[in-house]
Amino acid sequence: MTMTSWSMSITDIQGVAFQSPYSGGLVYDVTGVVTAKDRYGIWIQGESSDDPRASSGLRLYGNAAHSANVGDLVSISGRVAEYRKAPNDLFLTQIDRILSIKTLSSGHVVPPLVLGRDRTPPNNQFSSLDIGKDGWLSMPNNRTLLEHVNATLRPEEFGLDFWESLEGQLVTIKSPTATNFQDRFGSLWVYGDWPVTGKNERGGLTVHFKDGAMPPAHPEAIFIGRALDGSRNPPVVMGAKLSDITGVVTYQFGFYYILPLSAPEILQYPSFDVLPAPFNSSVHPCQIRIGDYNVENMSPRSHHIPKIAAHTANYLHAPDIVFVQEIQDDSGPRNDGTVSANKTLRALSDAIKKASGGVQYDFVNVEPLDNKDGGAPGSNIRVAYLWRPERVSLIPGTIGNATVGTTAVTGDDGNVVLTFNPGRIDPLHDAWEESRKPLAAAWQTSSGARFYTVNVHFSSKRGSSSTQGDARPPVNGRAELRTSQANVTATFVGSILDLDEHASVIVAGDMNEYAATRSVLHPLSARLLDINDVARVPAAERYTYAFDQNAQEIDHMFVSEAVAARGGDVEHVHVNTWAQSIAERASDHDPTVARLWVCDTAETASDFVVQKWGAEYAPRVQVVL
Repeated sequence: MTMTSWSMSITDIQGVAFQSPYSGGLVYDVTGVVTAKDRYGIWIQGESSDDPRASSGLRLYGNAAHSANVGDLVSISGRVAEYRKAPNDLFLTQIDRILSIKTLSSGHVVPPLVLGRDRTPPNNQFSSLDIGKDGWLSMPNNRTLLEHVNATLRPEEFGLDFWESLEGQLVTIKSPTATNFQDRFGSLWVYGDWPVTGKNERGGLTVHFKDGAMPPAHPEAIFIGRALDGSRNPPVVMGAKLSDITGVVTYQFGFYYILPLSAPEILQYPSFDVLPAPFNSSVHPCQIRIGDYNVENMSPRSHHIPKIAAHTANYLHAPDIVFVQEIQDDSGPRNDGTVSANKTLRALSDAIKKASGGVQYDFVNVEPLDNKDGGAPGSNIRVAYLWRPERVSLIPGTIGNATVGTTAVTGDDGNVVLTFNPGRIDPLHDAWEESRKPLAAAWQTSSGARFYTVNVHFSSKRGSSSTQGDARPPVNGRAELRTSQANVTATFVGSILDLDEHASVIVAGDMNEYAATRSVLHPLSARLLDINDVARVPAAERYTYAFDQNAQEIDHMFVSEAVAARGGDVEHVHVNTWAQSIAERASDHDPTVARLWVCDTAETASDFVVQKWGAEYAPRVQVVL
C-alpha cells in the first residue's frame, strides 16, 4: 500500500493488526518522545489510544535519527516499512527512510508501562493460528503464515498478539525470574510478577499438558536482549531472581525481545544443591533400578567422563542397568572409519567403578555402519547398556549387527526370546535413515525372571523454526521421522506383548520430543504407560532439558502394563539443568533413574516395600502381585 498521510499518530501507523496499514507509504509530522537509542536508530513513543491493540511505540531506523536524544520530543517525516531479516521472522514496523526529523523540545520523561499491572501477558497459546489438539505443538505444522493472514490482534488471548501490541513501547518488568541459562549472546528468558503456567519448584516453566487440554506455550516469558547502554546481562540460571528491567519491546532473531535500557542485576541465585535420587538400593531380585542418561558425545578422551561417572554413582546410586545415549566410537570425532566403542564404554565403566568405590559394570552395544547413524561425522554415536552382573544378566544369545534386526519369538521353554540379544530394531527401515537405531535386549534377574528393554535415541529437532516465527504452528523439525520411529519401536514392543501380554517391558531414552506433542509419541503411549504417571510425578516437575524459555522432558521412560500395575518410582535428577553455569554441566540432559518391579513375587510388592523402606512408600504400589 502506498499513501501519503499528514499528522499521523503512532497508534495509527501501528494499527491493530500485525502489519501497519500504512506500510510503504509516506507519513509526515509524526510526533513522539525518544525513549531509547542505539547505533542503528531510536525509538519514539506517542500518546496511547483507548485501543490496547495499537502500540504507541515506533522504531526509527537510520543515521538521520541520531541527531535526537532520549527525552526529546521530535517530529518525524518518512517512509513506513515492515522489516524482517529472515524469511520466517515476523515483521517489525518502522520508519526506515527518514525525510526529516525536528526536535521540538527536550527533557521529557515517558513513564514505562508496567507489565503485570498495566498490561499482563496471556499464558496459553502463541497465536490463533496454532490450530490443533496440541496447539503450538500440533501436527501437521507450518500450515499457515501469520504475516500472510495479518490477523487483527487479540492481545488478551494470544502471546504473539500481546507482544506485537506493545511493539516499540517502553515497558518495565517487576521482579523478573530467569527460566534458563543465558544464550551465547548474553540474552536471557524471564517472566515477571504475573501469572504463569507450568511453574516448577526451581522457578522454571515446564512444557506440560493436563486432562487433554492444549499444552501452554509460555508466551508469558520474554527474551531480554543486550542492554542499550552497553552494560552486560549477568550470567543467569533457572530460578535466578533479577532486579527490575525497563526497556523497549522489539522483534529480532525470530523472537520478541525487550532491549533493556541498562542490564539487570542478580538479586538472588537459587540453591545449587542437587539432591540424589531418594531410593538408593534394591534388595529384592524383582525390583530393578534403571538409569537413563544422554552423555553428550562421549569419547574415550572426553573431559566430562568423571562428572558423568560421579552423577551415576552418587546421584543415581549406581543403577542395576543404565541406558546411555551419544556414545561415540573409540576415535571420537575423528572421521577415520573406526566404529568400535569398547574403549569409550570401558572408560565410562572404569570411571563409575572409581566414583562408586567398586561397582563394576559390564557393557554392550551394536556397532553401526560408519557414518550411517547421524551425529557429528566420524563420531558414530550410538546407544548402549551398562549393567551390574550381580543383579541382572542378558539372556544368553547372539549379539546382533548393524543391518539385521532382532525379532521376538517364543523359545523352546515357552518364554519370549529375541533372535539377537541384544539386537537392533528393524535397522534398515526408512525411519532410521541417518539416525541412531534402538537397541532391544532381553534380561533375567538373579532369580531367573525375564524382562525386556529398548534403548532409543530418536532424530533431533534439526530444521525446527522459531516458536515465535511466521510459520504456524511452528515447524517441529523431523517430527515426521520421530513419529515413524516411535511407531517402529511400538510395533516391536507390540510383538513382545502379543506373545506375552504380561511381559515386563521398559522403553527409555532420548526421544527428542515433548510428551505434550501427543501425536508424535502416540504410538508408544497407546501401548505403554509413562513412568511419570505411574509414579505420580507432578506435571511441572517432569523435565530433563532446558531450551529457550522452557524446561522440558525429551528423555522419556515408558513401561508395559505389567510393570505399571506393580507401581514404581522415578526421579529426574537435575544435576545439569540446575548447574551453576553452562560450563559446569556434564551434559545438556539431566539423567533419570526409576525403581521398578519387573517380575511377580510370592509376597505382595506393597508388603516388601513397607518392610524394606517404610509405610510411606506403600501407596505407590497399586496392586497385589
